[in-house]
Amino acid sequence: MKKDITSRQCGIAAESYAAYLLARSGYDVLVQYGANQPDYDLVAIKGERTLRISVKGSQDGSWMLAVRYVKQGVNYHAAIEKWLSSQPKDLIYVFVQFLKVGINDVPRTYVARPLEIADYMKSQCLGRGHGSLQENLHDHRHSRYNHEIPQSWKYSTDRIDNILL
Repeated sequence: MKKDITSRQCGIAAESYAAYLLARSGYDVLVQYGANQPDYDLVAIKGERTLRISVKGSQDGSWMLAVRYVKQGVNYHAAIEKWLSSQPKDLIYVFVQFLKVGINDVPRTYVARPLEIADYMKSQCLGRGHGSLQENLHDHRHSRYNHEIPQSWKYSTDRIDNILL
């Protein structure tokens, strides 16, 4: 699959778009300085509410989250649990998808907590689990699986304002 931009450019675009959405939702947004800062990319503040946000961009329909934990003797569920245990408890993920998104179109964007993400990844592939978060698995021509990210994860001001901390 041809990618329109480099992975670095994808990350910059994703963080910028997430900051834009948060600002449009009434948040003051603070951006960490420097590449690849640990745990989070943005801090969003609205009134007394402070959110630490990790932004993940993609151009291929997936986000590699627990893949590095999959090893000989470690199945997907165990790998996902290892990924989950490494996540800060107050972190919120914003996923930005650029696959099949034109230059003048808006990327699809989702908001989820690590536990929601882990539960979803475990349910993928008929419950076998998968190390990456797949946006829409039945989009792939040869896939036996038919599932997609929950509609409730779609970015909205209501979703970000009411996601449980």
